[in-house]
Amino acid sequence: MAIFDKLEEVIDRFMEVEGLLSDPEVLSDQNRFRQLTREHAELAEPVEVYQHYKQIKQEIEDNRELLRDDDQEMRELAKEELPALEEEAEQLAQKLTTLMLPKDPNDGKNIILEIRAGTGGDEAALFASDLFRAYCRYAERHRWKVEIMSSSEAGVGGYKEVIAMIIGQNVYSRLKYESGTHRVQRVPETEAQGRIHTSACTVAVLPEAEDVDLDIDNGDLRIDVYRASGAGGQHINKTESAVRITHIPTGVVVSCQDEKSQHKNKAKAMKVLRSRIFDAMQAEQNAQVAADRKSQVGSGDRSERIRTYNFPQGRCTDHRIGLTLYKLDSIMQGDLDEIFDALTTYYQAEQMAGQDDE
Repeated sequence: MAIFDKLEEVIDRFMEVEGLLSDPEVLSDQNRFRQLTREHAELAEPVEVYQHYKQIKQEIEDNRELLRDDDQEMRELAKEELPALEEEAEQLAQKLTTLMLPKDPNDGKNIILEIRAGTGGDEAALFASDLFRAYCRYAERHRWKVEIMSSSEAGVGGYKEVIAMIIGQNVYSRLKYESGTHRVQRVPETEAQGRIHTSACTVAVLPEAEDVDLDIDNGDLRIDVYRASGAGGQHINKTESAVRITHIPTGVVVSCQDEKSQHKNKAKAMKVLRSRIFDAMQAEQNAQVAADRKSQVGSGDRSERIRTYNFPQGRCTDHRIGLTLYKLDSIMQGDLDEIFDALTTYYQAEQMAGQDDE
């Protein structure tokens, strides 16, 4: 089977990377060391599962030999053990097939999370805040760090827009399917008639662009500084700490005024800018690759309505995979693993089907 030929190559590469990680020349090059450390971590699981698979296959062969043993008790024992061993081997083979699917190179990265209130006015802004809180609580459960990069609050207490960086292990792999339009149906507190209102927020999940991913020429940037506005006490409007950066070739504009320091605002704005440009470049590449396919896995189309949160019924429906869960309260508290697991399984199955078609 071709997959096992590939796995032997993976083991060879794993051993090679292990050797390189102790090479003084590699240790002195931080970028190379970081890349190899990431590759080592990615290869470790398939190597471990494959070694376990080979061990189980050997046990199966040993038991089949015992079926021809002169000792009846040994034959019976081998006969009893075989079904469980064969089932375990089948499960491990399926897991290896999944692990050997082409990897998304961004899966291990941190993300820039952008949530914007859409149609629905104040109710959309409140839901943007609720959605952001749900992601923050999910991040807490996984011991990820959330850092707000930029925010614009609505008068009712929600967010017109909030941009945050989420830092941790495999953040992008878990949240990458969240890009799109999230629709909410609920009765606003200000609604005297008890009517259900529908509003929406858009979510964008961008992999953090590192220096090794994208080289931005400083000559392509226009940087403007201005006085911050909005709530913030005496500091506001006294110093020009807010920063707006424009990437002239693409027209991408990022503003940040959350920090009192112009230097910190510039650093945050640059992180967002890099990630937006990197995401746009990848989207263009993916569109070219997927042009001849019926659908693009994980396209992250911002205009696509991906999920509906119906508060009166306590229901959450993901329209892409037809998943409906009646546990909206716990979902809004960050209990998102069931949704994320189902999405991952669905897109992995699509990826496997796509490979079979090729």
